Formats: sequence, C-alpha cells, structure tokens
Amino acid sequence: MNGFQFIAASAGSEGGSLFPLHLFGMFLGFLGLIFFLGTAVGMMRFPDFYTRMHAAGKGDTLSTMLMLTGFALVTMEDFSLGSWLLFVKIMGVVLFIFLSTPTSSHALMRAAFEDDEMPMTEEDLKKSRKRGKKK
Repeated sequence: MNGFQFIAASAGSEGGSLFPLHLFGMFLGFLGLIFFLGTAVGMMRFPDFYTRMHAAGKGDTLSTMLMLTGFALVTMEDFSLGSWLLFVKIMGVVLFIFLSTPTSSHALMRAAFEDDEMPMTEEDLKKSRKRGKKK
C-alpha cells in the first residue's frame, strides 16, 4: 500500500483514492499550520503587548478557521446526512471563533489601555536596542 492509498484509507474514503475535497481540506489544514507558526513567531518577536496581541488575535483566528475548515472538508467522505451534519457543526464552531476571538482580543487590548499600559514608542525601541548592544 503506497503512501497516498494509506492516507486515503485513513481518511475514510472507499476505493483507496483521494477525493479533491480531501486534498483541498489537507491543503487548508497545512496552510492553517503555517499561519499558526507565523503567529507563534510574532508572539516571540514583537516588542510590546499590543503588537503581540495583534499577532495572537489575527493569526490565531485565521489559522484555527483554516484548520477547522480543512478538517470539515476531510470528514466529508460520502455526502451522507451524517457527514453534512458534522460539516455544519464544524462550520458553526468556525463562525463562533470568527466572531468571538477578535472581540475578546479587542476587549483585552482595551482593558490594558485603560490600565495605563502604553504602547512602545520609537524612543523606547531605540533604548531597548542600545541596551541589547551593551550586553
């Protein structure tokens, strides 16, 4: 059994071939993982709270939506009622994430701003670069 037949058999398709829907779902899942990696890099590299929250809010939302949509497409194996119900439920979760994650990121940023957490300015960045060169 070659690699593609094994993947197709594990995806639940009968006959050992990959459907285009499965391939597109796997592509979306992989694309979501790439965006999630970008989010993780942004969380590590950005200098202050607001830019890190921006990376987390945007990247995490997009990556989660892409991965869940890819998973929903991979589970569409025979277009039966059960497959459609599972697809609709996963798309409901995607819609909930699409609405709630940016809202919660905004609420966290607003709470930090009201708590006098100020964004970094150009002067702050220059000072932090100078301190980094001295070490």
